[in-house]
Amino acid sequence: MRAGRNGRRAFGVVSALLLAVCVPLTVSSVAQAKGPSQPRQQAPVRTAAAPAAPTAKHSVVTWGASADRQGAGPADRSYRLIVRTSVGGTNMRIRLSNAFGENPVTFASAYAGLQKQGAQLVSGSNRKLTFGGAASVTVPAGKTVLSDPLSGKLAAQANLVISLYVTGAQGPTTGHGMAMQTNYATAGNHAAEEGAANWTDPMGSWYWLDAVNVETSSTIGSVVTFGDSITDGWASTTDENRRWPDYLSRRLQAASGSTVKGVANEGISGNMVLSDGAGQAALNRMQRDVLSLAGVRTVFLFEGINDIKSHSGVTVDDMIAGYQQIIDRAHAAGKCVVGATVMPFKGWYEYDAASEAVRQGVNDWIRNSGELDAVTDFDRITRNPYDPQLILPFFDGGDHLHPNDKGMQAMADSVDLAALNCDR
Repeated sequence: MRAGRNGRRAFGVVSALLLAVCVPLTVSSVAQAKGPSQPRQQAPVRTAAAPAAPTAKHSVVTWGASADRQGAGPADRSYRLIVRTSVGGTNMRIRLSNAFGENPVTFASAYAGLQKQGAQLVSGSNRKLTFGGAASVTVPAGKTVLSDPLSGKLAAQANLVISLYVTGAQGPTTGHGMAMQTNYATAGNHAAEEGAANWTDPMGSWYWLDAVNVETSSTIGSVVTFGDSITDGWASTTDENRRWPDYLSRRLQAASGSTVKGVANEGISGNMVLSDGAGQAALNRMQRDVLSLAGVRTVFLFEGINDIKSHSGVTVDDMIAGYQQIIDRAHAAGKCVVGATVMPFKGWYEYDAASEAVRQGVNDWIRNSGELDAVTDFDRITRNPYDPQLILPFFDGGDHLHPNDKGMQAMADSVDLAALNCDR
């Protein structure tokens, strides 16, 4: 990583997030979730003579997925959506999106629980969510809604399950197409059930849900990883949370000196910086997918390969102009911006010398312009030393563009955690 012209400072505050069991939404993540286990933390001992001072709280995003236009959905259907939390906290809230709908949609019931396995929940964990005190809510076309806070603690690195019963859906739905996570659906209303028997339709997408927030110390913030299919996790192992932002999240949880603890993965497969196509362009979705999220301290910008390889005539100057707009908008909102270099893609079917020249020019600007608060050199980390235009075979997911699990981990390990904070 390299500090940019705006500098950065590492915060020395250590915020101890308690992952202790708290019925019903908090259980040990080892007991109820897949993926690398986290060490159990013990609550600090407090004495009557020296009570702990109250800590200011605020809302922070613990999970996110970029909303996009999906196909028409059935009008009477339940969805069981499994998401992995990053930072832990209390008073969980979910955000439901009808951003791409053309008609109102009614969420007749919504529940939050913890995954035991598959579509089965941990017994006693499933709790009803409300919206303005009501059990159901109708969301107009183009709008989003936040649930009321759900009392209790939610652990970091937990497999949270949101179950929705949706009625009245017509026309396009809103969701995230490539979840790299098995979710479930079924006809009728089964949102309150903890068993798996009725959840007969596995699916590889998330619908309606686009963010989960928790309340935690005001010293804690989140980072948004803003990207394309590499950030979205293509070629990583489904259901194992091995996208590079997942590995980054685990590093942040284990790092005692970092006050950035939350991670929202806002990658969309095929996404571009400049042009709509696979999802709205980064420039067009930035407000919804980045700036509107709670407690965001840093934007991690890793996009550009789809613009570069599209053979649309995009130049280095075009890409720089797009990046500069994202940086300026993030800075105006008080966010740090960490930029990552574009990774090699020789061997991918769209590769040619012209697009490679644009990639090299873009990477030179990312490394040397000083416009970013910090830089992570994913190109240097993942390239083959014998042919720098190729991804290292050990990291290649098989198509010469997307990294495998090992490559994802190497990317996350190369991020300087201290650089996720800066003077803004």
